[in-house]
Amino acid sequence: METVLTVLLVRFALIAAVAMALALVVLAVVLVLHRRGKGDQARRVARTAAEFAQRRIGR
Repeated sequence: METVLTVLLVRFALIAAVAMALALVVLAVVLVLHRRGKGDQARRVARTAAEFAQRRIGR
């Protein structure tokens, strides 16, 4: 039983680490676009991604 819990904990940690890395990459891209004066473009990209995610989830 202890081994199963360890495997589940490691799996959760890996998923959380990948999600955090992805969030940091997205944040870095948005910050770079904002610093280069392309804040509107960053907003459009974020809006498009959010709309896609909503459709994908089914809301």
